[in-house]
Amino acid sequence: MIPAINTARLTLRGHKLADFDEYAAMWGDPLVTRYIGGKPFTREECWTRFLRQPGHWAVMGYGYWVVREKATNRFVGEVGFLDLKREMSPSIEGLPEAGWVLAPWSHGQGFATEAVRATQGWLADALDPARTVCMIDEGNAASIKVAQKCGYEEFTRTTFRTQPVILYERIADAR
Repeated sequence: MIPAINTARLTLRGHKLADFDEYAAMWGDPLVTRYIGGKPFTREECWTRFLRQPGHWAVMGYGYWVVREKATNRFVGEVGFLDLKREMSPSIEGLPEAGWVLAPWSHGQGFATEAVRATQGWLADALDPARTVCMIDEGNAASIKVAQKCGYEEFTRTTFRTQPVILYERIADAR
């Protein structure tokens, strides 16, 4: 069971089949994937990503939520935490890794910060991890601002799949 979260402007809930076309459109947009792999995802690749979301919840007890705007029910994106067992140094395996991906129409409206803060509150109540992390492409200034607003601080720079990235951490006391 994936819990629903409501904020002032957003509803966060589990992925539903009815979300898939909007989800695929978001992940197929070059603006969205510019800092996430650098190329749009195919519909097939989107389907695989989409299916992993409920599976992560079932295995790990946390995951990503679909985010929708309350006023319009418009698809905003997805936000949450995953443990993707990334092959990188330093390892972040075993730590909840925060992530957020929003449809281009919703950029710049504070939705990411609002949703990330809501998921941080849920995770603190549900699992109380001592530390969470996030990985951001060094050129993604907008996501860096979101991370900083949500209490993440840079702890190292490294590479992931040959791309330079910044790793951020949030210590539980920073709530």
